[in-house]
Amino acid sequence: MADAKVIPFDDDRSRGGGGKSRRRSGAGRPRRADGGGAAGAEAALSALPGGQGSADDEGADRTDAAGDPAGDASAPSADRTAPPGTEAADAVATALQSALMSALPRLLGGGWERRASDALGFLRRRLTGDYEVDEFGFDAELTDQVLVPLFRPLFEKYFRVTVKGVENIPDTGGALVVANHSGVVPWDGLMAQVAVRDYHPADRHLRLLAADLVFMMPFFNQLARKGGHTLACADDAARLLARGEVVGVMPEGFKGIGKPFADRYKLQRFGRGGFVSTALRAGAPIVPCSIVGAEEIYPMLGNAKTVARLLGLPYFPVTPTFPWLGALGAVPLPTKWTIEFGEPIPTDGYPPEAADDPMLMFNLTDQVRETIQHTLYKLLVERRSVFF
Repeated sequence: MADAKVIPFDDDRSRGGGGKSRRRSGAGRPRRADGGGAAGAEAALSALPGGQGSADDEGADRTDAAGDPAGDASAPSADRTAPPGTEAADAVATALQSALMSALPRLLGGGWERRASDALGFLRRRLTGDYEVDEFGFDAELTDQVLVPLFRPLFEKYFRVTVKGVENIPDTGGALVVANHSGVVPWDGLMAQVAVRDYHPADRHLRLLAADLVFMMPFFNQLARKGGHTLACADDAARLLARGEVVGVMPEGFKGIGKPFADRYKLQRFGRGGFVSTALRAGAPIVPCSIVGAEEIYPMLGNAKTVARLLGLPYFPVTPTFPWLGALGAVPLPTKWTIEFGEPIPTDGYPPEAADDPMLMFNLTDQVRETIQHTLYKLLVERRSVFF
């Protein structure tokens, strides 16, 4: 398998990230003039014994030079009748063909031939190495064809996420999405990624800044890179914003996802305001994001600190189902989620030296935190229950 080509980040954006597979129109793909699979199936059935134009019917019409039927002189005349049951068999075959052709679109969905062609093309590019990644390892085609569709059923059917205000993320240019963090396992970041990709009018990608631990774990580190995410450091964030990407950050970090159930929806400290400094230097707007529903997927009752220290983890959660039920206890509860993106806070009106002003960074950090906290309280009051 050939190596993947690494292209400049700007070139990757010019292609629009590949677009979502379910929204592609399929323009430029050749269409079969014979109507596709239905005509092929009719031709196959017509070649069966007893079908129209079969070899047996042709042989029945063949005669010798004297006008007698070909073959043995004792053979019946050319006006022989078909064996009993032939007409019934033809009728059954025709009915089966019609039923099959009408059932395929219902079983596989409309446009199944195009989707099958897309899937085969995707596999061919994977096998030949004819695909591209950017300098961070982001594989737009893999994200749109595999990763987002993999999480979409959880988003739509399991957590039943309601998305609000996604249009507050600008259609073009860099933006910094700042969200609360919770849930023991960071499902909230993945659901926010699907929300932006599926609901934003410009089909944008959310590039999350992840903790060091993610990139130290085998398999998950490569998966995170392929999905467009990178290390939570100022340099990577600045480079992404400078290239006009939507960057996601959750300043609570491990303090957010590892907090006990009694402190749910109470925001932890937002660090030292590094994300504000990054946004100021890039002149990118800050979009507050509030996520309700993730706090209850794993109600954390305690933290086994000794076990966590032995495993090298920031915490080891104890929930009503984990570790008592083993792997089954790791299944999240099917809570009802809401993700709301607030109005953007502009930063392009500040002078370049504003990024070094600690008081300004403190004020903006506090403004973002308070906006998220108030929105969380509002969403909690509005929701009917945890699960519905």
